[in-house]
Amino acid sequence: MATPLRKRPSRAKKHTIHGRTVMTRRALRLTQTKETAIYLFALSGEDLLLAADISRISRDEAGKLIGYQRPEVKRHVKDIVDYLDGANVIFPHAVIVAFSSKVRFTSSRGPNVGDGLSTSGDLTILLPTEPGQSKPGWIVDGQQRALAVSKSKRKNLPIPVCAFITDDVEVQREQFLRINNSKPLPKGLVTELLPEVSAPISLNTSASRLPSALVNALNQEKDSPFRGLIKRASTAGEARDRAVISDGPLIRALRESLGQPAGCLFIYRNLASNENDKDRIWATIVTFWAAVKRVFPEAWDKPPTESRLMHSAGLSAMSRLMDRIMPHITLDVGNPVGAVVEELELIKPVCHWTAGRWDTLNLEWNEVENVTRHVRALTNFLLRTYVEQRAALR
Repeated sequence: MATPLRKRPSRAKKHTIHGRTVMTRRALRLTQTKETAIYLFALSGEDLLLAADISRISRDEAGKLIGYQRPEVKRHVKDIVDYLDGANVIFPHAVIVAFSSKVRFTSSRGPNVGDGLSTSGDLTILLPTEPGQSKPGWIVDGQQRALAVSKSKRKNLPIPVCAFITDDVEVQREQFLRINNSKPLPKGLVTELLPEVSAPISLNTSASRLPSALVNALNQEKDSPFRGLIKRASTAGEARDRAVISDGPLIRALRESLGQPAGCLFIYRNLASNENDKDRIWATIVTFWAAVKRVFPEAWDKPPTESRLMHSAGLSAMSRLMDRIMPHITLDVGNPVGAVVEELELIKPVCHWTAGRWDTLNLEWNEVENVTRHVRALTNFLLRTYVEQRAALR
């Protein structure tokens, strides 16, 4: 027989100061360095969502990244709710929360309030006065657990909370990435967050920052031919409806061009100092893709189902063509976009992005898929055609 659900005295004490509702909880402060401390205490799921928001990743009107959490996973939440509503519940995993500096810790008075590792006291949390106002906390890790407790029959179940205090959103994102480093985070979410974090996470993530930052800029800058066309983890609403390509193929292509000696962007990296000539890198990318847009206007700004140029396979193949063409282009003299247009005209007659058949590949235009053999065959065909046509002009 299931254990009957009982109310527990776990709700935080609340009182009013100058018309504001204040929540207080007994807590332990662990001072880890001179600058940092963490706080251990308990809240019910209901009280946790009063004090802390689930900060999902999105962008503001200026294109600045805000938030850092993945969208709610409904199935996962339901599984946790089912467990919490059952018998013999054990809920040992702490939810990690970042609080603003408006949250205060007051040490207890008297002897024996600390043991050399921790100090006991009260955490004072000022709650918002009206719906829609920002809360003092953000859930860095454990959003699914917090939602599950708030939706379960045991709304007053005390759950452990580990908190730190900072007003720096960048610190929160860094902690989010570190905490989730061994979890299967959506790759698009990780790559989009990386340029927003200045502290090094690991060798792999550091190498990923520049390509993702470039894709952010390609999606936002006015002089980019890709403006508004790239779908990222933060893209939502009407912007998501307009975005026709995913960020993955571009990030991979840029990473390869920057990291391989054959890539046209490789020469703009100083491997000794780890510095990048971002202006030249940006000019190279924008110049090439602006020319692509001009040469293939009927295939631009369309979903992949209508244009294989906007498909992962087409973007990958054309990126390799960029590595072949751009070393021949002088960016500082004359009309570099026009010069790239002349180069692309050499392959235009054999391209079938929106109709027709790639006879050499033995594929209809819409049969080209993002599989290794198709991407390699398309890339090889475009590069071979370009080299042959260019040689014929000599």
